[in-house]
Amino acid sequence: MPSKSVVVGSAVGLHARPAALIAEKAAELGSDVTINGVDASSSLMIMTLGAGNGDTVEVAGDDQAAVDTIAALVEQDLDA
Repeated sequence: MPSKSVVVGSAVGLHARPAALIAEKAAELGSDVTINGVDASSSLMIMTLGAGNGDTVEVAGDDQAAVDTIAALVEQDLDA
């Protein structure tokens, strides 16, 4: 299973807006992707991680391209 460690780039961490954008993209990909073991297509589950700006999280999934896509979103400041 492909995985990638990334640093959270959003100033507010993986809170409401960033979590919603990540979950929306993950749902579109049609592949199972997780962030620290929780379903990346669920914004509520992403928010339960409590990951803040600068925290390192593990993105994993069945497909390397999907993992890379979600990892890239996690690294961006999606709340800007």
